[in-house]
Amino acid sequence: MSEALPPDLAACVARALAEDVGAGDLTAALVPATARAHARVITREAAVVCGAPWVDEVFRQLDPAVKVRWHAAEGASVAANELLFEAVGPARALLTGERTALNFLQTLSATASAAHRYVEAIRGTGCRILDTRKTLPGLRLAQKYAVRCGGGRNHRIGLFDGILIKENHIAAAGSIGGAVAQARTLCGKVPVEVEVETLAELEEAFAADADLALLDEFSLADLATAVARNRARTRPLGLEASGGIDLTSIGAIAATGVDFISVGSITKHVRAIDLSMRLALET
Repeated sequence: MSEALPPDLAACVARALAEDVGAGDLTAALVPATARAHARVITREAAVVCGAPWVDEVFRQLDPAVKVRWHAAEGASVAANELLFEAVGPARALLTGERTALNFLQTLSATASAAHRYVEAIRGTGCRILDTRKTLPGLRLAQKYAVRCGGGRNHRIGLFDGILIKENHIAAAGSIGGAVAQARTLCGKVPVEVEVETLAELEEAFAADADLALLDEFSLADLATAVARNRARTRPLGLEASGGIDLTSIGAIAATGVDFISVGSITKHVRAIDLSMRLALET
């Protein structure tokens, strides 16, 4: 993996450890302080692996004496029952860090796996999968990273790095044209996207010279019409389809020729990957 790691990774791990460990791990204290152990983590289902840097950071913060050896590369596809990593070191640190480390790994691998399924479903169409801001609180950057591990692309990271003008913004500004003009005045070169619900509203976005148009719950016929009209323009917009899209419908939507499809469920409806850690004390 060559993806840049989130700058908040260490702080994110520290918060997770603080909420789990608090003043100390009462149960791990039952194990002698000098005891050492060897842990093995396997996946019980197929997945795209994501979260190794978080696992490493968990054990680094608990005890740098823990050594983690990865058998599955970040971003790699693995089959059920494959060994993901081994860890050797102080038994107390391994026991204390188990749940936090696996929480990160199971959640981020689930996000990457979901993104990968959508990417594969439209492979060869030229369309690209985007995530949304529908992320788990506190894990925004981690999940955005996981989407990239799965082959998807990031939409806005937050409200600060792009403009998406929706129905209520348009109502407040008076029109699509007014909203886009105001955005250009206030934010300069920041990309401006407009959500439209009809072909007539798309024409307004064309006239306003937006950068992108989000086609919300368009029918397949209207998506195809929107693509044709856009391609006939001197300066085509980026067209993004969105709204209730799943694996059963995404292929037909991509085939209309839209540039992007955003899927909120990639980060919102994650089902954690089933992992198992087995620990043995060293003698």
